[in-house]
Parts: sequence; C-alpha cells; structure tokens
Amino acid sequence: MQKKLGIVLALLLVIPGLMFTVSCQKKTVAIAKEPVMEEAPPEEPMEEEKEAVIEEEPVPDKMAELFVQEDIHFEFDKSTLTPTAQDILSRKGEWLRENPDVSFTIEGHCDERGTNEYNLALGDRRAESAKAFLVDLGIDASRITTISYGEERPVDPGHNEEAWAQNRRDHFVID
Repeated sequence: MQKKLGIVLALLLVIPGLMFTVSCQKKTVAIAKEPVMEEAPPEEPMEEEKEAVIEEEPVPDKMAELFVQEDIHFEFDKSTLTPTAQDILSRKGEWLRENPDVSFTIEGHCDERGTNEYNLALGDRRAESAKAFLVDLGIDASRITTISYGEERPVDPGHNEEAWAQNRRDHFVID
C-alpha cells in the first residue's frame, strides 16, 4: 500500500514538473525568435525603385475630398437651402460636371429635437432639397441617391444650440 502511495505521490510531483518545463520551454523559444526578427533590417529599394513607387501612387483628388468633407447646414426645422448651402452645392455641381462617372449619396441629418419619425422625414426633405438643386444645375438625377438618418448619426453629441446647428446637415458620400 505504501509503495502505491509512493508511486502516486511521485507521479503527482513529476507530471506538474513536466508540464511546467514544457510550458516554459515554449515561451523561451518564442522570446528567442523575437530578437532575430528585429536584427534583420528591411531592405530599402534602390533609388530607381523609389522613383518608380512614387510615380505609381495615384494623386488624390483634392476636390473629391472637399466634396465629401464639406457638408451643407440648415436652419432649425427647415429644409430650404441657405445662400451658403447653395454656394457649396454650386461648387459641388461644378466638380460633378467635370466627373460625370461619379455617383454619390446625400445623407440628410437632423438635431435631436423632435420625434424620430419627424426627424427622419425632415432629413429626407433636406436630402431631396439638395438633390433638386443639383439636378437644376444639370447633374443627372440617376447619379444621386438620398437617405435620411434623422437624428441617429449626430456629428456633435452635445445638447446645446452649437451642437444642434452642426447636426442639421446634409452629408455627401461618393459611392
């Protein structure tokens, strides 16, 4: 009986010892590999290759960036375009005439005041107002999609007039 107890105790000590040794060994191997990877510096392309890479990169269209980044804003509870919004849309229309293959979405947004249903309808009227203006400028209506997010996607989460004014907007996304 004592012999069996001795064997069981020996196994209880040996098995955890083996597990500890095996688990530590894996960590040591992983640590040993990291410095080797850091020591190998990446190969830099030759001067001729650098020039080729620079030439292949597309030049970003600043007007496309401006088209997406510049929102138009609305007065409280209104979907009529302000003179500032009309100026912005006129610039967008010029760019769109020069880029007839561009399709885009106008997203209508509202501030948090009003019911969800009302704000969705108001956001839709705002997006449609901008679309109608662009169509009047000669932009093909088939290139323009509208959607209303109402109050669901505020650009400024604040609860004051400044935040609300920023959230009453149309945002433009190139498809």
